[in-house]
Amino acid sequence: MNTLANSRKKAIQPTLARLPPLTSLRAFVATARHLNFIRAAEELHVTSAAVGQQIRLREDYLGQALFHRARGQLHLTPAGLSLMPGLTDAFDAVLAAMAQFAAGDHEQPIRVSVAPSFAGKWLVPRLDTLRRAAPGLQILVDASTHLTDLEAGDADCVIRYGNGAYPGLVVDYLFSEAVLPICSPGFADLYSLWDGPQAIEGVPLLHEEGAEHDHSCLGWDTWLRAEGLSLRPSQGGFRLTQSSLVLDAALAGQGLGLGKIRLAEAEIRSGRLVSPFGSSQAVSSSYFFATTTHKAQLMRVNLFRNWLLAEAKALESIDVIVAQYTRREKMLAAE
Repeated sequence: MNTLANSRKKAIQPTLARLPPLTSLRAFVATARHLNFIRAAEELHVTSAAVGQQIRLREDYLGQALFHRARGQLHLTPAGLSLMPGLTDAFDAVLAAMAQFAAGDHEQPIRVSVAPSFAGKWLVPRLDTLRRAAPGLQILVDASTHLTDLEAGDADCVIRYGNGAYPGLVVDYLFSEAVLPICSPGFADLYSLWDGPQAIEGVPLLHEEGAEHDHSCLGWDTWLRAEGLSLRPSQGGFRLTQSSLVLDAALAGQGLGLGKIRLAEAEIRSGRLVSPFGSSQAVSSSYFFATTTHKAQLMRVNLFRNWLLAEAKALESIDVIVAQYTRREKMLAAE
């Protein structure tokens, strides 16, 4: 007899597989808190009819009524009163665990792998807007040209300059790029570059090479051909391994470079860099954000991604930047 009783007791012990549907349990807890089907439905973002249906399913499962109405008011039955404390504590514990997890994820620094030039000239100057948009979000900017294995945890996400073909990753297009002849105003005056591109034959030029160099990006020979010019550029100048170094050398009056407009925009707008002749030439590569499917769900990655896409969307087109700059230069020349 004892063996049979113990067998029955063991058979009815609750397990995860025996749990009733959580939807109906959640509907019961919300209704028990509010003692009102409409307010419970508002909390759960469903209809009051759906809440009522879930309560009936729960009552049918238990074989007992959980609520009764008296004078237009909803009240818990003895069965409901018995069930309420344990389920409320359980759901509160679930909510607390999820909140703690979300807070911990938010507080962890997001590691972003990005090329040094983009980090220094575009991303870092904008981090103050990220701080305002996502207070408390910590960011670790890994400025490197090394290959990054997101699956292995080398970083949470990357910003890359290329064709956007990153199989197996969540990829977002950010914006395009173009190059323009740039130098300091003093350098343009020194070499009389305002007179036209013919002066380029005797001018020290800045060339980009190395790990950051995009082979689809125009060099001086290609740019001159695209402009329909048969001029022969000077062999003097400097060869630099990063796009940002080309801009820094131009700012320092060291030569005339083909600068990436997105990276040079702040200096172009301020007048610290000028383009004495020629037009912008688009390049085939663009900027992209990428992360894994799993990491795209992390709060810290999602916050950074949303901010980055908003910043990219707010950017003016390259044509507008160049047109505004050209108008400004014409106005200054006319004064």
